[in-house]
Amino acid sequence: MNISGNTIFVPGSTSGIGLALALALHAKGNTVIVGGRRAELLEQIAAEHPGIDTVQIDTADPASIEAAAKQVLDRHPDLNVLIAMAGVMRVEDWHAPASFLASAESTVTTNVLGPIRLLAAFIEHLQAQPDATVMTVSSGLAFAPLKVTPSYNASKAAIHMLSETLRLQLADTSVKIVELEPPAVRTALMPGHEDNEAAMPLDEFIAEVMDLIETRPDAREIQVERVKFLRYGEARGDYEQVVAALNAGDPHGK
Repeated sequence: MNISGNTIFVPGSTSGIGLALALALHAKGNTVIVGGRRAELLEQIAAEHPGIDTVQIDTADPASIEAAAKQVLDRHPDLNVLIAMAGVMRVEDWHAPASFLASAESTVTTNVLGPIRLLAAFIEHLQAQPDATVMTVSSGLAFAPLKVTPSYNASKAAIHMLSETLRLQLADTSVKIVELEPPAVRTALMPGHEDNEAAMPLDEFIAEVMDLIETRPDAREIQVERVKFLRYGEARGDYEQVVAALNAGDPHGK
């Protein structure tokens, strides 16, 4: 993916990593469309950041995805990058179905079906572009499980394997598949996470991601240094130690 000169739709980007990445990409000279559920946040983003377009979308709702895709492509027929950012992360206790089933189903709908439906809505258009990118968003937890978030872990593992497979299927097209793999980052993804000192500061994460995009435009996976402890535990042969450290509150093995 080139660092500039793109037209980029980022659904799920009214806060956190999504918004920070959208703003950083806009600052690099890209046309950026921010997508999200809440109209008031979209209006605020458009007012505070002239030049950024906004589209209302709920990635858990197939009809909303379809309507938003039409709106984006009508206004931006040169769209060539889709970043499937929207996601949810919830603590679950699987000792009894009443305590986890609704959360698990909702997580899979947003984190797995959402990106699948987004790709279905845009993939034909992207294949018609001379140079296109789909950026999926998995997690370090796709490779090492956090005990309290089973459905989130599983959903991100599914996104990793989906990315790997689509890269094979779409190798005969102009569409590149790039997987962003965040570690724990200080955002509001879960309550209290913004103040989690074990998590990576958001500005540091975005700066490193942007540097990786710029210096490694052909990268298949965007991995900041902090995520490699989780990403490569199995390959290094210390997977059990990684899982133990992660669940002891040390996601970076320090």
